[in-house]
Amino acid sequence: MRGIPPVRGRRRTAAVVASSALLLPLLTAVPSGAAAPRPAQRLQDAFAAASAAYHVPQSVLLGVSYLQSRWDEHGGAPSVSGGYGPMHLTDAVTALAGAGHHSEGTEDPRGDSSRAALRPRHEAPKAAELPARLKTLGKAAKLTGRPAATLRTDAAANVAGGAALLARAQRAQGRPLSADPADWFGAVAAFSGAGDRATAASYAQDVFSVIHDGESRTTDAGQRVLLKADPRAEADPAQLRGTGLRPAGKSEAECPRTVSCTWVPAPYEEFGEGDYGNHDLADRPKDQTIDSIVIHDTEADWETTLGLVQDPTYLAWHYSVRSTDGLIAQHVRTKDVGWHAGNWYVNAKSIGVEHEGFLTSPDAWYSEAMYRTSARLVAYLAKRYDIPLDRQHVLGHDNVPATTTSGIPGMHTDPGPYWDWAHYFALMGKPFHPTAGPGAQVVTVLPRYARNRPQYTGCTAAGEACPSHGSSELWLRTAPSDDAPLVKDIGLRPGGQDSTTGVNDLGSRVSTGQQFAVAGRQGDWTAVWYLGQKAWLKNPRKAPTAVPAKALVITPRAGREDVPVYGRAYPEAAAYPAGITPQALSPFSYKLPAGQRYVAGAKVHGEYFYSPTFDTAGHQVVRGKNTYYEIQFGHRVAYVNADDVQVTDARH
Repeated sequence: MRGIPPVRGRRRTAAVVASSALLLPLLTAVPSGAAAPRPAQRLQDAFAAASAAYHVPQSVLLGVSYLQSRWDEHGGAPSVSGGYGPMHLTDAVTALAGAGHHSEGTEDPRGDSSRAALRPRHEAPKAAELPARLKTLGKAAKLTGRPAATLRTDAAANVAGGAALLARAQRAQGRPLSADPADWFGAVAAFSGAGDRATAASYAQDVFSVIHDGESRTTDAGQRVLLKADPRAEADPAQLRGTGLRPAGKSEAECPRTVSCTWVPAPYEEFGEGDYGNHDLADRPKDQTIDSIVIHDTEADWETTLGLVQDPTYLAWHYSVRSTDGLIAQHVRTKDVGWHAGNWYVNAKSIGVEHEGFLTSPDAWYSEAMYRTSARLVAYLAKRYDIPLDRQHVLGHDNVPATTTSGIPGMHTDPGPYWDWAHYFALMGKPFHPTAGPGAQVVTVLPRYARNRPQYTGCTAAGEACPSHGSSELWLRTAPSDDAPLVKDIGLRPGGQDSTTGVNDLGSRVSTGQQFAVAGRQGDWTAVWYLGQKAWLKNPRKAPTAVPAKALVITPRAGREDVPVYGRAYPEAAAYPAGITPQALSPFSYKLPAGQRYVAGAKVHGEYFYSPTFDTAGHQVVRGKNTYYEIQFGHRVAYVNADDVQVTDARH
């Protein structure tokens, strides 16, 4: 079965619990004479109570909840797909009401001046068309007899609702409410809400991997939860025969075998006076290197997302990942070029991966199922195309530079500060950690996500404060003080206005995994070079937010007062053949002054992929003699001409 690795033979034990009418206990009640549970263990007790009440093995409840939310409560706020609480019970009709695009991007997603700009518009999700997998909270409310509002905000009630849904799925398959976790594979698969066997089985396999290996963590509400490892818990995909799920069929998608992946092709079509969409045919990596992967969020629900990517007048990316179960859909062959990043140089050399969700609304948390399958996909692509797994090659859309100074204010800001980069890279087997000793001249940004809770503003049209969340990002200030102004971004605000705490304002923020050269230290503060200026981040010794690192750094060559900074690494004019208009080497308004240092990524040749026509016969890659270094210049990466700088090894 596609997406499912071989599994061991199923263990046949099982004390079967009689299936009786479901109980409706008050989970927060304390038996007479018993000590009240310690506050940090109440969620663990809620899992135990729901397990006893609905006759669902506690390990199954814990495993499902971990794959949905990692047991977090998120203050009762909904996920990117309208899921509430530890069990991610969905009420998208309520949660997605009024959801809209919050990335504030106005850039041409194609990002190439050889063709008229493409200005697509997002369409609002239509609640009436939401599928059943996005309406599970109402069903859980009926099964438990509890108000839907309670299931949204009360963690214990939410867990009970999840248990009731699992028990109902088990009975619907004609299976007993067994004490053996292995008997629940089919119910877990059904709980995912997936419409086909491969996706449901992939989800259930992940749940059983969690049960098999065990997990423990302190949640965002300070609850300590433990799932003891159960090496005897074995998956049984044969149970899917009783679920009524349709076979997935053969998939043409380019995906690892450990995920469920489907092929939903984006159309390559011509329409109206030579115009065409919504991507470009190519033969990568034969004619051009694929050297980066760009992470996005869709700012739309799943059904809307699939509708947009199949519109030839819209734009296209390579993959989309679904929130509820981690299903991956591929739309564009990896050898072809998607229109997704707003910078043609990046588009021509990257693979775009979209994630169902919204940067700020209805809320900003992503399911563990989505993180896990996306991480497997990116690790697979990185290995296939020899792409380093670091933050200069695995970019957020918010790390992609504009092509020219005028385009800087219009670039997108997704997936935003709430995407958990540390967890994502750990899932790919490349966790961030110190790589040098104290006093190193480079640092890796690494706040503790759950405890790092900057207060952002602008999550609503009225500009109100955003809900308190864990965040991957840190603010930068002009001096080592909490009261000092945030550093300014002259590209984002040419008039010199101050940066703000707005959730979409990237003028003074750094992100987990990014590396910067140290410009000074004072007490609990570390200064780094950022956008041509010294910027201070709070980095207490006892609770560091940036750790020592090794890296290559660049600085202007001796005798240079400053060097220009670019948003693309294009060839010199002499490299273009007749018939192709040279692309301007347009420097940003930023400068890289003498004495400043920036972490260098790959050294790349100047390249330009010429493809402004539907007929691919005239498409070609222009290569020149110019070489560039990609650098971590600000929140976004940038490029400098290799002839303008010198490289220093700060890896010792």
